[in-house]
Amino acid sequence: MKKTLLIIAFFCFCFQAFSQENLDQQSAAIIKEGKLLYRSEMASWYGTDVFMEKFKEKSANIGGYLSYAEGAQYKCVFFSKGEEPKVIATIKFDSTYNVQQALADGSERVFDKNEADLYSIRKAALHEVNTDTIFKVAKNINLNLVPLIIDGQRKVYILSGPRENGFVILGNDYLITFDKDNKIIEKRKIHRNMIPIAYGKKDEPPITAHSHLAQTGELITATDICTLMLYGKFANWKQHYVLTPKYVCIWDFGKNDLITITREAWDRINKDQKERHKN
Repeated sequence: MKKTLLIIAFFCFCFQAFSQENLDQQSAAIIKEGKLLYRSEMASWYGTDVFMEKFKEKSANIGGYLSYAEGAQYKCVFFSKGEEPKVIATIKFDSTYNVQQALADGSERVFDKNEADLYSIRKAALHEVNTDTIFKVAKNINLNLVPLIIDGQRKVYILSGPRENGFVILGNDYLITFDKDNKIIEKRKIHRNMIPIAYGKKDEPPITAHSHLAQTGELITATDICTLMLYGKFANWKQHYVLTPKYVCIWDFGKNDLITITREAWDRINKDQKERHKN
């Protein structure tokens, strides 16, 4: 009997260890992708500022922009209108995104291979956004397309950005995936709804939260991480909680890192705290 109990305990330990390792791997992949989205959006934000300062005369000819990492640098390239667009300006940043140290080049050139692929999937995604009713545009919201090529995988994320200050928009986000020939494989809605969170008012708590339905997934999303990193510094938040049926994900703004615990452990902690307050 003791031998049987030991075997059961051993397999339970192995299962828990495997589950934790799998959870850590999933979390690491989401964090990596979320931070790539964030860096792309930062390059786009500050790249637009630099472009308008240095190349404003070209603004009437802008067909769009692409942002991506290249080594230790982050590039934002602006391309012209038309069926065969060309790059009309290239803005390069280091990891600080300091606009004073940005390198701005107004030379006209053709896309390189990576830029051509990013442009191709962005163009296809834009067509879907404009023609498929799955994509919802709400009042005072912009849909921002963020093309990424990660480890050979081609994706376009669509994020909801507020047109007004004082709000963070989580949700109303989408993901379109592509094959190696830049043909659409899948398009899906990530969150089931849109979650606006106000900030900037006096005496607001530094901790915020939202929940996920099962369809969104059991963990925080890459779009959540990107949005929280973009706006958390303006909102002066300390932590954000994402509650799912199985886990609670805690984003720490000071460390820009994630802590994930099971919902069971979370419930035990809350129960224990309530008992302490009673006593």
